[in-house]
Amino acid sequence: MAEKKITSYPKEKINILFLENISDTAVKFFNESGYANVKKLAGALKEEELIKEIKNVHLLGIRSKTQLTKKVIEAASKLQAVGCFCIGTNQVDLNTATEHGIAVFNAPYSNTRSVAELVIGASIILIRRILDKDKAAHQGIWKKDASGSFELRGKTLGIIGYGNIGSQTSVLAEALGMKVIFYDVETKLPMGNATQVKTLKEMLSKSDVVTLHVPELPSTKNMINKSNLKYFKKGSILINYARGEVVELDELAKYLKEGHLSGAAVDVYPWEPEKNGDKFTTPLQGLSNVLLTPHIGGSTQEAQSNIGDDVSSKLFNYLEKGITFGSHTVPALSLPPQEGTHRILHIHKNVPGVLSEINTQLSGHKINILGQYLKTNDEIGYVVLDIDKRLSKEAVELLKEVKGTIKVRLLY
Repeated sequence: MAEKKITSYPKEKINILFLENISDTAVKFFNESGYANVKKLAGALKEEELIKEIKNVHLLGIRSKTQLTKKVIEAASKLQAVGCFCIGTNQVDLNTATEHGIAVFNAPYSNTRSVAELVIGASIILIRRILDKDKAAHQGIWKKDASGSFELRGKTLGIIGYGNIGSQTSVLAEALGMKVIFYDVETKLPMGNATQVKTLKEMLSKSDVVTLHVPELPSTKNMINKSNLKYFKKGSILINYARGEVVELDELAKYLKEGHLSGAAVDVYPWEPEKNGDKFTTPLQGLSNVLLTPHIGGSTQEAQSNIGDDVSSKLFNYLEKGITFGSHTVPALSLPPQEGTHRILHIHKNVPGVLSEINTQLSGHKINILGQYLKTNDEIGYVVLDIDKRLSKEAVELLKEVKGTIKVRLLY
């Protein structure tokens, strides 16, 4: 059985806040680890509400709606780490989090299967024109015909962005007998018989179904637009379960109305409501053979449970062990435990001479370092030190005086 570590700060005084109805898996994880002050709220909070709520919070868990702005982060004086219980971290001001030595984690792989399955399901619904037939049946109209309905087998799936979700979708598509081609800005090792093409134009012109799996970056904003929608194969289908800003929806609606595209499935939008029940509008509403869903690509019980486990584990390992693997802000580091020591975490600006000053300060006061790791990124450095436990409190005070120090924490 693993040794149970006791943090320097009593667990009953550590405040954890989970927003946006994060899976109970996360709440259970921390409760069972001895953290009683876990608060869970169903929705996102606006900036001013979050500033009031976050002041005494040590760990924060959010999903994609909560915006962790510079103003919010600067108000969070006790915040040690943020867990994004989703794929992305674009809702967090990572630069400000880095400046304040706040570790930011996410779950880049946990909902991969859920999104990939929905892409395949949407492809079948659209290529069979199920939406038209479903609507007619609900209206009491019998509409049995094969006109405009096709099998996926033998069709070409074009994947834009061959990362975790794109490659998983590739495998499922091939299992259904589809030919898979993909476009990515980097050279990727194909799964199965998938083939990478050199240009976006080539991929669009050859694909019966095009699915997007790219991050939200300046380079991906409106990447499907007026200038390249014309390259889509006549009668093809577009699926966007990636990010809301990557498709110009007004132009997409135009090409759907004109019949150049035979269908579309969209799950993400440039603007999305803050909570369930809020009014929502998009240029795609009311169009035949358009499947609209409210950002549910990763919303399965399995995915949310997996995300809960993944991010909770990362937050826990940082809080109790100082491990930062998976962090987007604090450099990735892991130091094995040392017997008879206290562990100190030191986060500082990445400027020359900090490690030398740390060692000089400690050795000058005859404090022996029994273990030490350093890792830096462009902005900050992260040092984990194991110190003789008889001298750890003195060491903490000395480390606070080191030039460039952002944060010092006695772990245990």
